[in-house]
Amino acid sequence: MTARNLLTAVLAALFCPLGLGADAPAAARVQFNRDDAKGELTVRIDGKEAMVYKYHKDQDMPYYFPVRSPSGKSMTIEFPTQYPHHRSFYFADRVKLAGHKDDLNFYGSLYAKKDPKDASKGYKYQIRHMEFLPVKGEKDQASIGMKIGWMLGEDTVVLAETRTVRVVALGEGEYFLDMTFTLTAPTDDVTFTSDWVHYAWPFVRMDPVFSVQQGGKMVNSEGGENQKGTNGKDAKWVDYSSAVGGTAEGLTLMSHSDNEHPHWWLTRDYGTFGPRRIAAKSGKPFTLKKGQSITTRCGALVHKGDVKDGKVAQRYQDYVDGKL
Repeated sequence: MTARNLLTAVLAALFCPLGLGADAPAAARVQFNRDDAKGELTVRIDGKEAMVYKYHKDQDMPYYFPVRSPSGKSMTIEFPTQYPHHRSFYFADRVKLAGHKDDLNFYGSLYAKKDPKDASKGYKYQIRHMEFLPVKGEKDQASIGMKIGWMLGEDTVVLAETRTVRVVALGEGEYFLDMTFTLTAPTDDVTFTSDWVHYAWPFVRMDPVFSVQQGGKMVNSEGGENQKGTNGKDAKWVDYSSAVGGTAEGLTLMSHSDNEHPHWWLTRDYGTFGPRRIAAKSGKPFTLKKGQSITTRCGALVHKGDVKDGKVAQRYQDYVDGKL
């Protein structure tokens, strides 16, 4: 058996099924259009592109870009000049695999190419999309799962990730994402070594035109505003909105009540934000023993207007009550 076939077999054993019907069609309003050659899964709502999941094998990690506003604007940036390893809307971390000397900074996999000029030659470490799970659809929503490997070289699975994304059409271009990320240590103990400053689960980098620096505004569930009032603060959600081109629209990240609370948030006026973990697992090393898992669940609301017009507080409550 080749190393590649062995890896496929190992991953198949590591990831558990999500209960998505193999023959279930996409919902009428929410559809997934997949192009494996490009490594893109386009999410369309009422026929219009809402977001794209990018998963080409030559990427440093899978991520979502663009994430479109109700009016069709790209709300996030794919390759920012400042911190070019940021990837629009993504999930990563810094970890150390037992028995290995060095940390693996998966946030910075961009810099781990074997050949800095040619990504097709592979990475020393990389977050790699492995497989889609079947689609489950209803009238106004659809779900899809992904199997993702956090890889050291070509055949060492540091973390096995199972991800589910449920997309809900809300009307008038608004939509909601319910995302669950589960990481399992499959082969040996894995220690998380990210500091308390730089990571978020998940991590969003807004397009500069939406940033506070260019007239946008952040508000959290506790009434804090912008970086000064939201960074390193406890909150259940953070909203980032702006009136770009005279049309107010926003993106909210919500930390589900299934997560451990209270926890801080990362926010930056230049456009970065996302939830962290509880204090005991944030900026302090903690270890997943072989076979153990850690899960986080996050909602993302794309809405019209500002935090009030978008009914963010009510929609958060609907989310945790199972109504959204």
